[in-house]
Amino acid sequence: MSRVCEITGKKAIVGNKVSHSNAKTKRKFNVNLQVKKFFLPEEDKWITLKISTSALKTINKNGISAVVKEARALGFLKKK
Repeated sequence: MSRVCEITGKKAIVGNKVSHSNAKTKRKFNVNLQVKKFFLPEEDKWITLKISTSALKTINKNGISAVVKEARALGFLKKK
């Protein structure tokens, strides 16, 4: 499975590693992903999501039901 947030769609970006001599080489900035289980009361089941920490803050603020509903509408999350 790729390193992509299932809620926000965030993925790795490319940038430069800059040494002390200011030489630049390519590097990758990965997303801070966490695997979490959430209970959806509307569907009466548990779901496991690979989400970024910013998506976790959004879930804590808005609630899992609203976030999953919006992610499914945008096409980030498939209904199983």
